[in-house]
Amino acid sequence: MERTAPQRGTVTERAIEQIKAMIGGGSLEPGQRLPTERDLAAQLGISRSSIREAIRALTVLGVLEARHGSGIYVTQLEAGDLLETFGVVADLSRGPQLVELLEVRRILESTATALAAARITRAGLAEVEEHLAAMEATDDPEEILSHDLAFHRAIVAAAGNETMAAILEGLSSRTFRARVWRGYQEEGAFERTRREHLRIHRALVAHDPEAARAAAAAHVGEVEAWLRGQLG
Repeated sequence: MERTAPQRGTVTERAIEQIKAMIGGGSLEPGQRLPTERDLAAQLGISRSSIREAIRALTVLGVLEARHGSGIYVTQLEAGDLLETFGVVADLSRGPQLVELLEVRRILESTATALAAARITRAGLAEVEEHLAAMEATDDPEEILSHDLAFHRAIVAAAGNETMAAILEGLSSRTFRARVWRGYQEEGAFERTRREHLRIHRALVAHDPEAARAAAAAHVGEVEAWLRGQLG
């Protein structure tokens, strides 16, 4: 009985998994140059064309990088680079998917804000306060929203978890559009946002993680509830 040859996609997926295993196992370190396609194909027992496709896929995901005239290298495997594609997926989401993303953001941002309340330094608080003051000093929607993003980014940075920060960066860039939409359509939205930010700030100043968690969850929850109402 004639055997069916495996599909190219299946072989490519196996190549991807084996290269990832080499990195995860330490035989390929961050910053290290990948063996040539020919050597990898011989080492893994996979065709050069499948190795090439696997390298291309891992490059898109930020695991590998091509350096012109030098070869293919393992990246530094920074969370922001590896999770960049997550932000793209978030950007393309809409409707019920956007509500799900806001749910995730509410959970993660409330946790990050609680961590920040325990860990934030004077310099970190000063940065948060700078953006808070800038929001108070203007009625321009674009400026308010710009400082809104920076306010949350500074808090998440103070939490000290780069992976969480990378995920939230993707979620915030997407939900930025929802906040713009809300700001232009719902009367009093910006004033409400300012009040919510003040509650978050007070919890950070007091170094009160649970108050910070509750204030951040309520803040993101307002946007989430508004969007659910818009979708009916």
